[in-house]
Amino acid sequence: METDDKFRATHIEEAGKHGYNIEGAAEAAAIERTQTIWQALKENKKAALWSALLSMTIIMEGYDVGLIYQFFAYPSFARTFGSETPENGWQVSGPWQAGLSNGASVGIIIGGFANGYLSQKFGYRKVVLAGLFFLNWFIFVLFFATSAEVLLVGQILCGLTWGIFATSAPAYASEVCPLALRGYLTCYVNLCWCIGQLVAAGVLYGCLKIDNSWAYRIAYAVQWAWPVPLMAIIWFAPESPWWLVRNGRTAAAEKALSKLDNKTAEEHMKTIAQMQHTLDIEESISSGSTYFDLFKGVDRRRTEIVCLTFAGQVLSGSTFAYGPTYFFQQAGISTDDSYGVAVGGTGIAFVGTVISWFLLGNFGRRSLYLTGMCLCCLYLLLIGIIAATSTSAGARWAQVALCLVWLFTYSTTVGPICYTIISETSSIRLRAKSVCLSRNIYNITQIIANIIHPYLINPTELNLKGKAGFFWAGTALLAATWAFFRLPEARGRTYEELDVLFDRKVPARKFAGYELDVYESELTEMRKNGHD
Repeated sequence: METDDKFRATHIEEAGKHGYNIEGAAEAAAIERTQTIWQALKENKKAALWSALLSMTIIMEGYDVGLIYQFFAYPSFARTFGSETPENGWQVSGPWQAGLSNGASVGIIIGGFANGYLSQKFGYRKVVLAGLFFLNWFIFVLFFATSAEVLLVGQILCGLTWGIFATSAPAYASEVCPLALRGYLTCYVNLCWCIGQLVAAGVLYGCLKIDNSWAYRIAYAVQWAWPVPLMAIIWFAPESPWWLVRNGRTAAAEKALSKLDNKTAEEHMKTIAQMQHTLDIEESISSGSTYFDLFKGVDRRRTEIVCLTFAGQVLSGSTFAYGPTYFFQQAGISTDDSYGVAVGGTGIAFVGTVISWFLLGNFGRRSLYLTGMCLCCLYLLLIGIIAATSTSAGARWAQVALCLVWLFTYSTTVGPICYTIISETSSIRLRAKSVCLSRNIYNITQIIANIIHPYLINPTELNLKGKAGFFWAGTALLAATWAFFRLPEARGRTYEELDVLFDRKVPARKFAGYELDVYESELTEMRKNGHD
């Protein structure tokens, strides 16, 4: 009980120092824990709307990633940026496939790390607006590129802004939405990714018959449809009240809350007291706020969880099965059929993410992530077995079908649930940097996968085709094993409760059933000392 004594002594002192109402904070926390999704949505519909609008910046990243992977199978793109081989015609070589795929990831890593500092200093809203402004200009580089080298530069530059969007959206959603909506709006980030992929697949399919450079230039030009409208909308968005409270701007936080919910001024002060109480708990555990602090004390475990959870998206086989147009062609499926299946696949991903919202309300984050990872491993193994035992047309289409089943499973579990886990597991104090680091671990893992995968399936390299499923089944198995032992269940927990659970070093598999009241000892002590 030494930890309880530390909390009791520290927080009573902090309550007097900061002047907030402990009882009000406890009341706000109790209401947040017991609110249903419909009650929360009715009271916080503006928060849900602003979160959804800012998350739409993710559409652009999903769109471009959808483009570059599918472009490798695009005839006009291969003629401009590839080379002709006697056996396979025009092909973008394995090294350039890896380079162009990784260009955006390199930019995203740099932008993500920078955003850890920028958003902490300037807030999410201002940094996202700046990113949208610069993206408008960076798209010109992609549009006018005539060589793989210039295209690579454009990918890196655009990646800088996507790194900002990819890390700001889930962090913002987790901070403006109450507990009952938190999981749904962070999952919505993945839905925006799916929308981008769906639009990309549709545009590419529509331009497939254009037999010149406009086939891919039109696809790049479509990106100009997003930044300006989003800038106009996000200009009016409120800043995260958590960010404002962290920076001592409680009056501005109250004003931001008035733009996010329908509560009274008195209720806003109780909510702010809850935020201050949470931050005091975190400060009593660890007060640092740099990237190095992510690897110290209690935060080391939280950092492991968010980073490996995000890396699990790649380890589940997404490089192989999420954008499989090029793989389909190498397996013997025609270009038209490959793109047709890709469009259908992105539609499946969209529907799967919507279904994940219903699953999220009935199952825990850990259960969905672990089950999804195990199923993804199974489907990849089956693809490898089919490819190794038969080369018939039926076997090829069986691999296509399993890729779509993998995509549906991923989109209902690992894909969207990941954003919820990484957004709520990190401490409020280190939220921006934790999300940025986890996203960059994902990007680094993706870069490694983008280097390995072309060599696995490219006809000028190993040419494994569907047998590459064996490799990705192995990585998915590793991720599932880690999740079983190390991934905790955070469903229904306030940020204060998560702080205490991690500080008490509760084992991952005991998180869900662990009972605690972070206010009980403090309120009892205050009443005993006459502070009631």
